[in-house]
Parts: sequence; C-alpha cells; structure tokens
Amino acid sequence: MIQSAVERKFEIIGAALKRALDADPSVLDVIPDLRRIVGTRNRIIHVYETVDQLILWDAIQNDLPGLKTSLQDVLSKDAPMP
Repeated sequence: MIQSAVERKFEIIGAALKRALDADPSVLDVIPDLRRIVGTRNRIIHVYETVDQLILWDAIQNDLPGLKTSLQDVLSKDAPMP
C-alpha cells in the first residue's frame, strides 16, 4: 500500500509540473529537472513493471526536499501581499 501511495504521489507531482511547463516554459528555469520528473511520472503510469523502487526511494530522500524548497520559493514570491 505504501508503494502504491508513493507512486501515486509521484504521478500527481509529474502531472502538475507538466501542466505548469505547458502553461509557462520558463518554469524550467526554476526546476531544471522538470523533464526528468515528468519522465518518471510517465514511466510509473505507462511502463510500471520497469519502475525501480530503490530509485523512487532515492528520489524521496535526495530530490524531493530540494523540489519542495524550489516550489515554496516560487509560491511565496507569487503570493499576494496582505
């Protein structure tokens, strides 16, 4: 169940970033690994039998914290002033 939940979250992240890229290509300046993230999402959805759980675990440990920080920075800059 945990594996399925983790994969689902990666799918959601990848889909959201793909939509962001389609809406504004400059998002690549903020998230240079965006295409790799979307590629991971596509692999999970379309070629799921080749997904390496150790690679996903590594991404959770090493890549998601930086992605989270980058997204928080962008969102805080775009947030309306009180």
